[in-house]
Amino acid sequence: MSFWDTITVGEKVDLGSHTFTAEEIVRFAERYDPQIFHLDEEKAKSSVLGGLCASGWHTAAACMRLNVETRYRRAREWVEAGNPPPRVGPSPGVKNIRWLRPVYAGDTVSFSQTVTAKRASASRPGWGVLEFVTKGVNQAGETVFSFEGAAFQGLD
Repeated sequence: MSFWDTITVGEKVDLGSHTFTAEEIVRFAERYDPQIFHLDEEKAKSSVLGGLCASGWHTAAACMRLNVETRYRRAREWVEAGNPPPRVGPSPGVKNIRWLRPVYAGDTVSFSQTVTAKRASASRPGWGVLEFVTKGVNQAGETVFSFEGAAFQGLD
């Protein structure tokens, strides 16, 4: 059995959770997205978002960090079980990225990824294409972030 064969359409993978603190929200915003509702707790209260909240790019970055950590852990466990290292390829991109609700200071967002399709690549022999939906859900059960993506995975 190959690593490719262990991936099941409909499989939901828990990527982990991240709690967004006020300090890290401000630190990220100072470097990458200096909007008032990401920088100043008091001024953010009177903004359109009603409070200090994480940049959408901060939310995406936290999701991708957890995604990479989960992928590395699964590959390491596969190899430690005596299997050859899986071939992981690039992503041809994402689409339909959505920031559905603000992520406020103190919110904990749990991220997951569900495989929606898998097929052999028509243009890259020996490679498959995985399609998936990634979601972030806050502690109230509200989806705050989502996107559709794809990634190449070796068939062997």
